[in-house]
Formats: sequence, C-alpha cells, structure tokens
Amino acid sequence: MPSGIDEREVRELAYAYALLNAVQHGGKASLGPVMGKIMAEKPEWRRYARQIVPIVRSVVEDVNRLTLEEQKRLLEERYSWVLEKAKKRQVEEKRLPPLPGGEEGKVVTRFAPNPDFVIHLGNARPAILSHEYARMYKGRFILRFEDTDPRTKRPLAEAYSLIKEDLRWLGIRWDEEYIQSLRMPIYYDIARRLIERGGAYVDDRPVEEFRRYRDEGRLEEYPPRRRSIEENLELWDKMLEGHFGEGEAVLRVKTDPRHPDPSVRDWVAFRIIDTGRSPHPLVGDRYTVWPTYNFAAAVDDHLLGVTHILRAKEHMQNTVKQSFLYKHMGWKYPHVIHFGRLKLEGFVMSKSALKKLLEEGIFLGIDDPRFGTIAGLRRRGIDPEAIRRVILDVGVKGTDASISYANLAAVNRSIVDPKARRFMVVFEPVELVVRGVPEARRLTIPFHPENRSLGERSIEVPKGEARFYISGRDAAALREGGIVRLVEAFNVKVERVSPRRVEAVFHSWGLEEARKAKAPIIHWVPAGQVVEVTVYKPEGLKLRILHGLGERALADARRGEIVQFLREGFYRIDAVSREQGEVVAIHAHD
Repeated sequence: MPSGIDEREVRELAYAYALLNAVQHGGKASLGPVMGKIMAEKPEWRRYARQIVPIVRSVVEDVNRLTLEEQKRLLEERYSWVLEKAKKRQVEEKRLPPLPGGEEGKVVTRFAPNPDFVIHLGNARPAILSHEYARMYKGRFILRFEDTDPRTKRPLAEAYSLIKEDLRWLGIRWDEEYIQSLRMPIYYDIARRLIERGGAYVDDRPVEEFRRYRDEGRLEEYPPRRRSIEENLELWDKMLEGHFGEGEAVLRVKTDPRHPDPSVRDWVAFRIIDTGRSPHPLVGDRYTVWPTYNFAAAVDDHLLGVTHILRAKEHMQNTVKQSFLYKHMGWKYPHVIHFGRLKLEGFVMSKSALKKLLEEGIFLGIDDPRFGTIAGLRRRGIDPEAIRRVILDVGVKGTDASISYANLAAVNRSIVDPKARRFMVVFEPVELVVRGVPEARRLTIPFHPENRSLGERSIEVPKGEARFYISGRDAAALREGGIVRLVEAFNVKVERVSPRRVEAVFHSWGLEEARKAKAPIIHWVPAGQVVEVTVYKPEGLKLRILHGLGERALADARRGEIVQFLREGFYRIDAVSREQGEVVAIHAHD
C-alpha cells in the first residue's frame, strides 16, 4: 500500500460499507457503490484508488458469501455507526426545500387529477409533494377532480372512487374535496364578470379565420375581438341557451395579441360540447358549454384560496395563459413550483397507452402488476412508504427524473424485509427421499429469523423415511456423496440423483456439522403437507407464470400480504383458497 494509508483501515471501512450495501440490496453488495462511499468519506484516498480497488473487491466478495441474516448481524454488532449515518443521511435527503412565501398556517395546496383514468407513479408526485407541504406548514390540502372535458378526456364513473382509494393507500388525507363538473354555475358567473371587464369575447367565426389573424399578427383587427361588451354578453347568453352547436362558438380570454407563443394568444376559455352524444358520467347532458382546463383550474385556484401550485413543467405555458385571466380579474396569482417529468423505467406511464393495452384484453385490469399505476404497484407488492420515500428523494427538481425499478425495489425491500413472513416454496419440484432418520421430531420454525413477533409454525418429521420436495434448481446442483443441509432441519448425504428423484440418507442434526462439511443449505417442503402455488412474474409487459409447491402454512397467508419465499424473493399474496390448497402470488422483487 502507498505510504500514509493503512490497509487495515481500508479493509475495515470497506467491510462497513459493503455490509450496508448488501443489506440494502437483498444480500448482494456491488463494488461501485462501495467504492463511491469510501471515496466520499476519504477524498484524500482518491489518488490511490487503483491500489484500493483490489482490497475493496476482495471484501465485497467476502461479504457476498454471507447470508443476509449474517450480514445484518455483523452490520448491527460491529458497524452500527454506518447504519446511524445512513439513517441520518436519509432524513436529510427527504427534507423538502421551503416554499417561496410560505407561512405556517396559511399554505394551501391542491392535487387536481383528471378522473379519465387511475393515477400512476408520475401523478403521485404532485399529490405526495403537495400533501407533504401542506402538512409541513400546518395548512390545508385540497383534492379537486378536473372533469370538464366529457368528449376528449371523458371521465370514468369509477375513477373518482378509485383515485381516492389510491390516495388513501398512499397515506394522503385531504381537508376539502371538489368536483368541477358540479361547479358549472360558478364558472358561468366568473365568465360573465370577465366579459363585463372587457377581458373575454365570444368568437363565432371558423377557427381557421382566427388562426389566420393570429399568425399574421393582426389579432387586434379580428372582428369578434372588436365587439362591444354588450354584444359579447348577448352572444354568451346565446351560447348558454343552446343557440350554437358544437364547434360553432367559443369564449376567448384576451391576452397579448403579439405574445411570442401563438398558443397563448387569446386562448379558449369555454367551448361547446354535444353532451347528447358525449354525456358526462356525473351530470349527463345538463350542460353543453364547458370550461377548458385553464379556465376552470385558474378560477378554482383563486376561489379555493390555493397559495402554492406544484405541477409538472409541461404546464409552464398554462401558468402564462392563466396569468392573463388573473390580471383581468384583479387577482393575485399563487406561487408556482414546476418540476420535471417522472418516469419509472420499463413501465408504461401514458394513460392513453395504458387504455389501449387494456382494450387488447390480455392484461389483468388497471391494477395489472406490469403497469406503473398506483393500483398496479400496490398489487405487485410495493409498500406505499416506498413510493413516498422515492418521491421525496426526487423532490421538486426542475429536471426530468427516471427511477429504475431496481431502485424502487431496494427501497421497498428495506421496508418489507423486517415484517415479511418467510415461507418455503419450491419450483420445478423434485422428490427427495431421506432414509435413516433416527427419531421423529417436530420442527418449530420461526416465520422470521429476527422478528419473532411474526410467529412460528411446526412441521413434523417422521422417524425412518422422510419425504420432501426440493427445487429442481437445487436438485440439479447436487452430487452423489455430497452433504447438504435442509434449512432449519438436518443434514443429509446424497446417494443417488435422477431428474425426478433424489435419494439420500440422514447424516446429522446440527448446523455446525453442516459448516464443517461446507454443506450448501437448501429449502424444502414436506411431502403430503403442501399447497399448490402459482406465481405471476412480471417481465416488462410479459407475464411469466410459474408453478410450484409451498409449505402448508402458506395457505394461512392473507390476501395482500407481502411475504418472502425463502431464497426466491418477495411476493404479494394475490389469492388464497384454503379449501383447495391453492395460493396465487405476484413476484415483487428479489
């Protein structure tokens, strides 16, 4: 080693961060992140990185040979300082920056979903951030359904309740709730006041004519724009009375006629929709004149007292458009925080794309575990706290963010691991026959190696000959004459291996004997005491289906429970039939 660096110090620091990295990622540490932590703590070592890497690589390999339980024990017993450091860093990272102009007790935020579909992870970002800020400042949080487009973004009757269900599951509670389609008279009243102030006009000309004036920079000369307030009020009444058909008239907000963005110039506040052909799920065909998103959202933000709007940067031009309405009405515009898009790698996030996939009829519904919807992530086995932590970690950055499922899974694993019951399940089962068991024993096996509050189960092992099932993967690795330990049971010596059957003889009871023999440890289920297990394993938009056998105790699992199949990963129990001895589970992650 170079002078000035103690190899023992390098190794000790490497063990601390390798164990932490392994525990955070299901038992497997990676060289890169461990080196990154070491260099961050000891920047003066950077010049010696080439000499340090082999030492750290050796330590990572040593750590990865340990079981997850052994890694946790070592981390807690010898390196508790690195655990505390990680927890402190996590708290610091989750602290949101202060809101501009935020005053305790006066902050009002809102989440305003369109109920044309359920929400996905990207939608959860403004919901969680807005809710978090309202609680930080001891203010109010509003849930508002923006459902004023019954034609192109037609609301789904069931989406209102499904969205609220998703929000509650995420731990979000709202102080007030509004539905825009039930507030139409309010929007009509504001529109009339806007016209009276000279801030809007009825446009009954073909849209091509408007665009020609707009694009030629002659909007001040556009005939409908030059009408008197009285003429516009009369035409507005005609719109409400049904004098015009769909597409024949709109109400426009007067803006800067030479604004550099043509879409800002005199944007549409109201349009006519034939609700006889496109009825609204809540109000049917009661209304034909509907406010656009920019009008209804802007009006409600003012009337409901919203002080801070958190939304994606794709809405930046909407902020510009709405500011003209506020100026006409003499209102103060709320503070706006724009953030980037949030994507979950490998998942479809577009509502239109998700709807199209559902129409194909090969998916399991809006909560299909292959979807990035909140319902889909819930069904897959993601804990709501994992989603909250990921969202808060990303925060309110203006740049686009992409979250890997591996990252989400790592956060989820740290949450569910301490409370997930362990069960034994074998796939591609192969029979294992063990002769010479010296005595009958009742094995009492805890559901969790550390969390004993999760209980235990008992499995009877008979004297003489005992039959089990082991996984085909483990069976293929066995060699005649080799010693293998059946986890939480005993050790056997393999005598004969065939594709469908393994024959062995009892060797010893103790774990120490297995260690001396360097015996691999495999899981098993007792023959005659099994349930059939079907597993759905999402792989992108594909769904692999696996079949196996699980121990009988698995039949007592609860639907929705997150469990760990020993040595196989974490799963969410999707269905249980105790009478038929069948369990369906969805793979969450390893």
